[in-house]
Amino acid sequence: MPDYGHELVLGTFITPTAHDPARVVQLAEVTEAANLDIATFQDHPYNADFLDTYTLLTWVAAKTSRLRVSANVTNLPLRPPAMLARAAASLDLLSGGRFELGLGAGAFPKAVHGMGGRDLTPGQGVKALEEALGIIRDVWNTKESGPLQYEGTYYSVPAMKRGPRPAHDIGVWLGAYKPQMLRLTGRKADGWLPTLQYLQTPGMAEANKIIDEAALEAGREPGEIKRLLNLFNVGFSPSRGGYLQGPVEQWVEELLPLVLEQGFSAFLIGQDDPGIIRTFGEEVGPALREAVARERKAAGTTTGPTRSAVVLSKRHAAVDYDALPEALAKKVVEPGDRKYEEVRHSYSWNGSPALVIQCESAEDVVAALAYARSQAVDISVRSGGHGLSGRSTNDGGIVIDLSKMNAIEVLDQTTGRIRVEPGARWGHVAQALAPYGLAMSSGDYGDVGVGGLATTGGIGYMARKFGLTIDHVTAAEIVVADGRKLRVDATHYPDLFWALRGAGANFGIVTAFELDAYPIENVAYATITVDATETADFLVKWGRLVEDAPREISSFMSLFPTRRGGPVTAQITLVYADDDVEAAQEALTPFLTTGPVVNQQAQLAPYYAIVAPPENHHSGQGLSDSRSGMLEHLTREAAEVIEKMIKSGDIMVMQFRSMGGAVHDTPKDSMAWSHRTQNFAVLAATAPVQAPRLDAHWSKLYPLLNGMYLSFETSTDPARLLDAFPEPVLQRLRQLKAEWDPTEVFNRNFNIPPATDGPAPKPDAG
Repeated sequence: MPDYGHELVLGTFITPTAHDPARVVQLAEVTEAANLDIATFQDHPYNADFLDTYTLLTWVAAKTSRLRVSANVTNLPLRPPAMLARAAASLDLLSGGRFELGLGAGAFPKAVHGMGGRDLTPGQGVKALEEALGIIRDVWNTKESGPLQYEGTYYSVPAMKRGPRPAHDIGVWLGAYKPQMLRLTGRKADGWLPTLQYLQTPGMAEANKIIDEAALEAGREPGEIKRLLNLFNVGFSPSRGGYLQGPVEQWVEELLPLVLEQGFSAFLIGQDDPGIIRTFGEEVGPALREAVARERKAAGTTTGPTRSAVVLSKRHAAVDYDALPEALAKKVVEPGDRKYEEVRHSYSWNGSPALVIQCESAEDVVAALAYARSQAVDISVRSGGHGLSGRSTNDGGIVIDLSKMNAIEVLDQTTGRIRVEPGARWGHVAQALAPYGLAMSSGDYGDVGVGGLATTGGIGYMARKFGLTIDHVTAAEIVVADGRKLRVDATHYPDLFWALRGAGANFGIVTAFELDAYPIENVAYATITVDATETADFLVKWGRLVEDAPREISSFMSLFPTRRGGPVTAQITLVYADDDVEAAQEALTPFLTTGPVVNQQAQLAPYYAIVAPPENHHSGQGLSDSRSGMLEHLTREAAEVIEKMIKSGDIMVMQFRSMGGAVHDTPKDSMAWSHRTQNFAVLAATAPVQAPRLDAHWSKLYPLLNGMYLSFETSTDPARLLDAFPEPVLQRLRQLKAEWDPTEVFNRNFNIPPATDGPAPKPDAG
């Protein structure tokens, strides 16, 4: 049989003994400390001497940080598939994607029946398992609209809400021995999980043959199915003994053929002995991995993901998939892959890229960029993938996805210096900073990724008190168009650092930011819903109150058109960036006079709580046409134009964000963002079918605007560049574009064309 090229997984098979639960958990902790990958546990609910396996799995996941967990194998007849799917997804979410689903048709049928389970024949058990497997995956498939409904021979789901979606693509591994179960494994499962001692009939080779033939008949590649093996009655001794009963080198000699000739790539030892576990992880593991890598290299074995003919048929002709660097082979998602639906879209826009490369390090970014440049297709860079501008996905191109680069580190609590990678989300940043008494104003939505916002602006809930997010960026690590990794700050590549803060997406891929956070914990947070039918009057009053408010007050306000004969409504969000309740009340109260109040609430809350990330699934569900501008003041003239817009029925929402205060303190020439006199950013958005009418309305407001916020603009009209970057800023950016990206590699983020008379590139030294 072939070596299927899967990455080695090594772990334990632990007995969930109820009389000493602390030791059971300790064995899992030893498993993790020994650098093993996974701890698995028997699931025999009818055994009164055993702990409940799924309760135990949750406890072990909470007590460890890296270790994957699984039942070995789940007793399906006593765990209804709909509930099992929900439990599995919950455990996967709680553990950060560390759960796998070992699943069996159910051993010991009399004991199962004694607990109330169905009394099924072996053949019926296999058919019930196949039904259950379909239900489980349908529960996880939250992309399907409507409830899950299923009526089978053994299971019925009349009407169930789908979800939650697991944190990762949970592998379903079947404990299978007989031909019918082996064929089901080949058709439907992600892995085969037998025990070595039970493989005599049929043997390994015959079982693998059955699985492979069933896979091919189902249009799958045999290599899609991982082969895992439980090993019992093993031990170590200084001299050679029985099978897996000798020194480390004997173990390696005896396990190696199982990898190279029988296709197994995971070994789970069933010995509840800390010493054996440590030796297996600390000595056998490294030696076996080295031997397998050496033999695979000599044999030229492909070790990347295995894809079926059906999946391969969905590849795009314009991309040379075979030219992908080996270092990235396990970090890509293709159109036919199961994970593709999770990564193809942004939050607001639909996309169908030819390839998504999920980078995990700056080195990955360098390799991904070099490969993407060689393909002559569109290149999109994604951090959080939320942006309204739609530039973090594409059709037929390559997406360099930074979402796995999400580390957050406090470098110096005293000064507030932090380091944040671009794939982190701002809600997670707020949560990570809270224990240090620090915060960073960063928009209003915790699901937004760091990279896009920290290179564009960041008009946040505390902007008038502390300024824009980019005002606090002190350094960045960036991969530029020619593949160099640079650290830029005020003294190293200062021109590039200047451009990075406001137009960064045009100049490279930032792999880390350093920012100065500031000390703040609790803030006063209020929302007021107002009848804004007298829209112009309301706008003028709200605008005046914002400008007159103390700097601690920042306000966002959204206007919604009339619905079913109701009034135009305004939702005012107010944040007072301090925990002085009396001062906050005094500053917030005047906003109750802006119009007839429909609803109001106020509270003192930790800053991180008001920007908690909702963990939205990105499926292009946002408004995909929006226009962005800035106003010096909300004048009567502007307010009257806006009133006509919102009452036209053509606009679905308009949002206003306050600036002023600390935003105006930063000199306008200190960075590419130069909008230091405007008090309001304004956004109008609607559905695609209404986009032409949006432009007609916007053309009446446009003469009153001064400036534009790139992240909220979906138009790519080059004329809008001067709104975002008024001269002489734009000319300086064009010269820098000619210097750092003359061939316009980074051209999907409101591209700045290089100056034709731009200077020659600088030398490497910073």
